[in-house]
Amino acid sequence: MKHTARAFWLSAPGRGEIREERLVAPAEGEVLVRTLYTGVSRGTETLVFSGRVPENQHATMRAPFQEGEFPAPVKYGYLSVGRVEEGPDALVGRNVFCLYPHQSRYVVPTSAVTVVPESVPAARAVLAGTVETAVNALWDAAPLVGDRIAVVGGGMVGCSVAALLAGYPGVRVQLVDADPARADIARALGVDFALPGDALGECDLVVHASASEQGLVTSLGLLAAEGTVIELSWYGDRRIALPLGEAFHSRRLTIRSSQVGTVSPAARPGRTYADRLALALELLADARFDALVTGECAFDELPDVLPRLASGELPGLCHRVRYAAE
Repeated sequence: MKHTARAFWLSAPGRGEIREERLVAPAEGEVLVRTLYTGVSRGTETLVFSGRVPENQHATMRAPFQEGEFPAPVKYGYLSVGRVEEGPDALVGRNVFCLYPHQSRYVVPTSAVTVVPESVPAARAVLAGTVETAVNALWDAAPLVGDRIAVVGGGMVGCSVAALLAGYPGVRVQLVDADPARADIARALGVDFALPGDALGECDLVVHASASEQGLVTSLGLLAAEGTVIELSWYGDRRIALPLGEAFHSRRLTIRSSQVGTVSPAARPGRTYADRLALALELLADARFDALVTGECAFDELPDVLPRLASGELPGLCHRVRYAAE
């Protein structure tokens, strides 16, 4: 039935379930989307699944089409690719990306969907939200031709940043991660790889995305004098300690935050959220990004799979969820 759906809900921290949903027929200016794939954002979604969103961040961390409240019950997620079944003629039959939770069908305003270019497979388009984060980070970082750059943390975001940096002329790019298995992904993305103890120093710029205290300490240690760390990690309710004594001041180091919730002020004036997402989808025509999808399951398996992703039992980067036609 087109106007019914099934959705994944976090019923309690650490426990999820699939619930039946009833949909209202799309009105003028709305579309009905049948989901093809969703992606699990390991960093944010596993924190949500574990009930670790700080109370003072409940409003900030709301997903665009979230239902319920943190810590639970809540319907959460924001990497969805589907096909428009009802709506304006120009959109019916087109694949679209939407910041929607894990649900088999949904109705949203037409303004909430972005058409996936014909050159981008639907299965790869689930990475759009992550690549959008990487685009915003590089707008914030403003790397220069010839810069020496490290990306510390080889997760979805870090690898997306590294993949984009590989196209910058004259830069030295190294992906740094404690997991030696990330070397294969770095190779697929066309960048160098190093374990933290072997990483090249004297960096003009370090992009940190490991979400760990040690990763940020490592990032500071890799900087040249007057170098900058762009901090992309979100730590949830954890506090971290940093060596801001030692040589931090004498070497005039900088730590700058970057967050996808705001379009970087360094972007061309007038750039919107929609422009940024459309750019991310265009960049996904590059087949190298397929290396970031390291696992897949059926939608019905998600209640059993998410606890294993949150615990680290299932390693990897993006976990893709596929939906059967209903």
